[in-house]
Amino acid sequence: MTTPAGIPEPIQRALTAIDAQDNDAFVAAFAPDGYVDDWGRQFRGHAAIRSWSENELIGKQATFTDTEVSTPGNPLTIVTQVGGNGYNGPSHFTFETAGNQITAMTITA
Repeated sequence: MTTPAGIPEPIQRALTAIDAQDNDAFVAAFAPDGYVDDWGRQFRGHAAIRSWSENELIGKQATFTDTEVSTPGNPLTIVTQVGGNGYNGPSHFTFETAGNQITAMTITA
């Protein structure tokens, strides 16, 4: 995946971790009380994010292609084509950051 310009460092780390299929690095990009909201299902904290990713993201060999920033700033939204052995199709990922960590990642259509 080629990451578009203008993506803050903590989000870049998470996207690089997805590309590398590195669950440890993906989880480390989040604040300890950060969360993933996957279509209304919320997974808060490192243990819950790790479990979610093992079952639905990196554990499903997810790939992101044709990634573009659709809404810059904080929150920042990317649009990407998700592939792999789980969900396949276009998705929006909205990230909120504080300092050098992701505090929230919300996934929608």
